[in-house]
Amino acid sequence: MSGKNWKRVQPTSITHALRLCKDYAKEIHNRSVERIADLIGVSADLLYKWLANGRMPVSLIPAFELACGIHYASRWLVTSEGKLVVDIPTGRTVKATDVQQLQALLNEAVGGILSFADGKAEAGEVLASINHAMTGLAWHHGNVEKHLQPEFEFGGAD
Repeated sequence: MSGKNWKRVQPTSITHALRLCKDYAKEIHNRSVERIADLIGVSADLLYKWLANGRMPVSLIPAFELACGIHYASRWLVTSEGKLVVDIPTGRTVKATDVQQLQALLNEAVGGILSFADGKAEAGEVLASINHAMTGLAWHHGNVEKHLQPEFEFGGAD
């Protein structure tokens, strides 16, 4: 799995999402299933069982994702209900690379739609690229909106 573009991966089921979290933890943080289980306070055997059948208790998903360092299970739960997940914007100034990345996402989505119309692309791949493009646009919308609303900086006294 070396070199996987984790930002572009889309889980197809809750079981797949849990396994992707585990794979990410292994590749990026070098965490074994045993270490993840220890971090969330369960046995490795129980975690292996949940990874096999996708029946992890909902109350443990946040701890599991924190231990893994990525949120595939939460994202899958939300997107499986037809909702769009957008990271909370920071209100920071947009850089040229941000806009270039957005443009690439939009181009990929439009290209995917055209390929799908010609029967050359799979629906799942096209939906994933459209989702990425909409997420990018929504993030920029929120970022511009938040930039207009200044926040107080709470710091220590100088």
